[in-house]
Amino acid sequence: MANKDSGTTSSGGGLIRELGALDATMIVAGSMIGSGIFIVPADIARHVGAPGLLVLVWIIAGLLTIAAALSYGELAGMMPQAGGQYVYLREAFSPLWGFLYGWTLFLVIQTGTIAAVAVAFARFLGVIAPGISATAWIVKPIHVSSGYALSLSTQQFVGILLIALLTLLNCRGIHLGKLVQNTFTITKTLALIGLIVLGVLIFRKAEVAGTNFADAWTPRGVNIIKPDFSIVPVLSAGDGWLGLIVAFCVAQVGSLFSMDAWNNVTFAAGEVKNPRRDVGLAMVAGTGLVIALYTLANIAYLCLLPFDGIQHAADDRVGTAALGVIFGGAGAAIMAVAISISTFGCNNGLILAGSRVYYAMAKDGLFFQTTGRLNARHAPAVALLLQGIWASLLVLPRTILRNPDGTPKLDPTTGLQQYGNLYSDLLDYVIFSALIFYVLTTVGLFVLRRKRPHAERPYRAVGYPVVPVIYILGACVILTVLALYKTQTTWPGLVIVLTGIPVYAVWRVLGRGRSSIDNRRSLTDNGPP
Repeated sequence: MANKDSGTTSSGGGLIRELGALDATMIVAGSMIGSGIFIVPADIARHVGAPGLLVLVWIIAGLLTIAAALSYGELAGMMPQAGGQYVYLREAFSPLWGFLYGWTLFLVIQTGTIAAVAVAFARFLGVIAPGISATAWIVKPIHVSSGYALSLSTQQFVGILLIALLTLLNCRGIHLGKLVQNTFTITKTLALIGLIVLGVLIFRKAEVAGTNFADAWTPRGVNIIKPDFSIVPVLSAGDGWLGLIVAFCVAQVGSLFSMDAWNNVTFAAGEVKNPRRDVGLAMVAGTGLVIALYTLANIAYLCLLPFDGIQHAADDRVGTAALGVIFGGAGAAIMAVAISISTFGCNNGLILAGSRVYYAMAKDGLFFQTTGRLNARHAPAVALLLQGIWASLLVLPRTILRNPDGTPKLDPTTGLQQYGNLYSDLLDYVIFSALIFYVLTTVGLFVLRRKRPHAERPYRAVGYPVVPVIYILGACVILTVLALYKTQTTWPGLVIVLTGIPVYAVWRVLGRGRSSIDNRRSLTDNGPP
């Protein structure tokens, strides 16, 4: 039976509309909740320096995310197709902007996040199984330059196995993918609720909580934020309103990254039963749930740990330190299990959703043709496999860590060279660019209101135009501060995006993307799809 929303069939060779409202909400929440909420509060606390400001950072990040989700809901209702944000940018601006987003998503945003989450899974699984270690080498580091090496540790190997397992599971169709997603999202949601109830209501340390909340707004023990430009002042959260704004914007990197992937359900809109209603509903419901959980989890930390204990938690593992207060020595193992479950479900959502963008790009003739094909189970298997291979390759490169004076950074216990992960750098670089795409897509809401005033809009953005403008302005303030104070990790993100321009030009010159995109746009520009 033909499906007017997707242009595919529901029982033939096309995508199957299998996802209900609950399933779509589980993709949103499950893709957002990974390991960040258990780790990044330490870095945020060091930047803002006060318990109340720590919670406020999460609230502001949540309000910004909700504002964006409300805007995306209207776009999802207008264009309920596989590809989501790629499609919105293509239709609002041009195929080039859609391609640049899809290209960056494939190159690092989605695949780099998949790699990072997979290694986080292996890292915390190693707490339970010590043989899984970053220094238990299968292939010892091979230095390929002064700054980079290639290696395969047992930790990296387990991360790659996780990517392979979830990729193959999703190749078996959307039904199995949603079952995995629902199961693990519900499990980790209940685990977070358990942490909140235990921390706030049952094991609350009255003296600790009293001290934290009695002086909730005075910054102390803050990081000094040094700009990359000499004309820009060195600031901290204790330096008046300007310092506080800069600290808040820098701290938002952690909170916004922990809340990222809320838009992933739009990628799989071609498989939602009632996408015009349920995609927007799922984004608002899912982000609302996660924002509430994240905010309450931080309050739980403040009820269990002194503020400097959050700022200086070992390896930034705030969640582990909190459970240590409740369960003693068993806390580390319990948190390791919780994060392993959380990251498993998070990666399933990322792998499921990301492949649908490359599938949509291939349908437009802007990606490898085979990624636009579905297997017998109606899954974009080639897109899934290509994504899995590239994400696995991003696990292998290592950065050679050095001290400020340029000497090798050695492990204080073993005396051996320490290594970082390439994808971690790439994620730092691309956060700036990813935020640009969020702003552009929100601007696209205004553009499409003008270009296609008569298009069918079953849902209109709540608070338009005020709410979208608030998001655009807030995000632009963060972008400006990051450009001034984190220049070394913003310009490489732009370079990654710009590499897509010559690639796009090659596709167009070869003629592979010209006719399909032009035909599609000639239809959509004249009215509703």
